[in-house]
Amino acid sequence: MAVVPAGLIVECMTVVESIRPGTLLRTWRERRGLSQLALAHRAGISSRHISFVETGRSQPSRDVVLRLSEHLEIPLRERNSILLAAGLAPAYPEHRLGEVPLAAVSDAIARILELHQPFPALVVDRHWTMIDANDAIVSMVADCDPDLLEPPVNVLRLTLHPRGLAPRILNLGQWRAHLLERLRHQIGATGDPVLSRLHDELEQYPCDDPVTTTAPHSLVVPLRLRLGDDELSFLSTTTLFGTPLDVTVSELAIEAFYPADASTAAALHGS
Repeated sequence: MAVVPAGLIVECMTVVESIRPGTLLRTWRERRGLSQLALAHRAGISSRHISFVETGRSQPSRDVVLRLSEHLEIPLRERNSILLAAGLAPAYPEHRLGEVPLAAVSDAIARILELHQPFPALVVDRHWTMIDANDAIVSMVADCDPDLLEPPVNVLRLTLHPRGLAPRILNLGQWRAHLLERLRHQIGATGDPVLSRLHDELEQYPCDDPVTTTAPHSLVVPLRLRLGDDELSFLSTTTLFGTPLDVTVSELAIEAFYPADASTAAALHGS
């Protein structure tokens, strides 16, 4: 009889453990900093049942998975993964933007980007991959290294790379710190390993500009950018789709930029 190495047995057990629905739910609960009792109070499920689910003593029902996921604010993609681990069908569909079920969403995005002209606006997915952009964005990044503009384009990489927008960002240290902090917050909320690797990469990019605080009268961190002979200053907003029930829609964000001063507005309207 063949002897299986002990190390291989441990590895196999680890793989099995990692795909248990209870293990996944426990990971999300701990990421949110909640005790079993606190989660039980929020979700209206006994802490004993949550304990049984997390340890594998009880297989969660569809209702339990969805209820706990809702109160743990688990992304829709990961909710589907937990359901699959429990031997249940996914609850949320996933379509491409070009497919018929998302036609209304695609039309809304195209309309938003067009109406935002002449100000920059773009759409990104959960990994900051550029999905679409208006002409103002195209003009803004036209002088960047062509390699960085080859699809799929990562917006954070394009922004902070020394051959991207970085040399033209007048407050690079401040804007870089803002983007990295936002990315860290996103990693903390999702635990996404792709975002973690992206963060590590971005931190390695050179930045000689010291991080400075915003001016006392400032309300938000601006993006100050040199574009040709103009020095532009932008305020940024992020728009998400409310109450999404499709995985793709839930992961989309529209990043829009508005003039922070009159001279920027005049320069953009005149371009």
